[in-house]
Amino acid sequence: MTERLVVLSDIWGVKKGLWITSYLGYLQQYYNIVFYDIQQLANIDLAIKSGENLHRAFVEEGIDTAVAHLLKKEKESGHYLAFSTGGTIAWKAALKGVPMKSLYAVSATRVRLEDVKPSCPTSLVFGGEDAYRPDADWAEKIGLDLEILSHFGHECYADEKIIGKVCRDLLAAITTKETIAKKAV
Repeated sequence: MTERLVVLSDIWGVKKGLWITSYLGYLQQYYNIVFYDIQQLANIDLAIKSGENLHRAFVEEGIDTAVAHLLKKEKESGHYLAFSTGGTIAWKAALKGVPMKSLYAVSATRVRLEDVKPSCPTSLVFGGEDAYRPDADWAEKIGLDLEILSHFGHECYADEKIIGKVCRDLLAAITTKETIAKKAV
């Protein structure tokens, strides 16, 4: 049976997200993929979509709106792969009850402000030069390990090397489970 993977974009959604097609291309043969452009999920429609305007729109209402929409839309359990603000949305959605088998978040911007972690297995990956990454004290307090990628910044998820790494991590997780399940039979 094919595992379900819910993918949440970064704040740019499909507008500047050509990199997302690399993830989908790698993963589609192994997962049943559901993709969300978080601008659409958050009902954000700005006349001027600068980074500053998008960030403000997400912080003011967009994150909460996107979480509410995920709660309505996602009733089936699945694995989650999320980028930047999408990672924050997935994190908050997990805490509110969206059924998640796992959460793999790359450069999740605002999780550093959270004090409770999701109950599912959670992987957090950040570029070493990412100004928005949590510090080691936060990670220890919340009880999660951070994977830090040296020499990468916030948008590390758009780099082909990181795309390959993330996809290998996700594929290793499901192939290991499939191998264990086959041995148990």
